[in-house]
Amino acid sequence: MALTRRKKAWFRAAAAPLLAAALFSGLGCASSGATAGAPPQLGFSAGEERLGIAVEAMRVSAQGFMLDFRFRVIDPEKARPIMDRSIKPYLIDEASGAKFLIPSSPKIGPMRQTTRRIERDRSYWLLFGNPGRYVKPGNLVTVVVGDVRLEHIPVQ
Repeated sequence: MALTRRKKAWFRAAAAPLLAAALFSGLGCASSGATAGAPPQLGFSAGEERLGIAVEAMRVSAQGFMLDFRFRVIDPEKARPIMDRSIKPYLIDEASGAKFLIPSSPKIGPMRQTTRRIERDRSYWLLFGNPGRYVKPGNLVTVVVGDVRLEHIPVQ
């Protein structure tokens, strides 16, 4: 059965968001060369206190071209800024000062999780672009959300 142009276009439009969601949902979140076991414990910083979150991990993802930032919400009211679509978080490599943004696709939008109903003790994520695989495991990075800085986060 031959597909018409209209059906092919519809299929591509429907498949693109599903493919992107599958790629970025967890299949590519494993750290390359990471050792098995629990992730290192990160201290509770002043930035985490102000945002009402606990940093879980910063991992190299998508074969090194993305940085997967995972955090757990401790206080949903304080965590509103990190979920606000109008506030654009960015990442800074501490060694060089290079700045990395959250990429945005025309079809699926920014590579970040946002919700209107933030739940306590739930994990959320942000994906930062890492063009040229600039940031490597072992680097220290800072995540900036509005005027709050989460500093010295090790990349796994």
